[in-house]
Amino acid sequence: MSNNVKRTIRGHVGIGAAVTGRALVAQDDFSARYDLDRVKGVFSRPTHKLCGEDYVDTILVLNTAKGGVASSWMLREMREMGKSPAALLLNRANPIMVQGAAFADLCFMDRFDTDITTALKTGDRVRVDPAAGTVEILGPEPD
Repeated sequence: MSNNVKRTIRGHVGIGAAVTGRALVAQDDFSARYDLDRVKGVFSRPTHKLCGEDYVDTILVLNTAKGGVASSWMLREMREMGKSPAALLLNRANPIMVQGAAFADLCFMDRFDTDITTALKTGDRVRVDPAAGTVEILGPEPD
């Protein structure tokens, strides 16, 4: 581990390019169709813990995938509009969410060696390397 890495979390080898960014974390589940206002780039479901939060270009960290086939084209559409997270980290994903992340060319990982929603905090600066199956906590996001 390099000196600037505070902790490394291992997960299932993922898809997409490595990215670094600010974590946005909740223990809620995730549906691209029902939880988001994809035009405004914010969580819109009133009962979601991240309601009103901007998810664009964040490392989005949530519990498990929910939803159906619409997730695939919705993730792709979000990416094409410049309204997608930089990465999506889930404790558990369904095949449709994985397919959607691949279709959108989105950095994606799941199945970590710990509960990713408690290991990371909103505001943490993290590096996600799907090919290596690692998430490195670099520290708090600089102001």
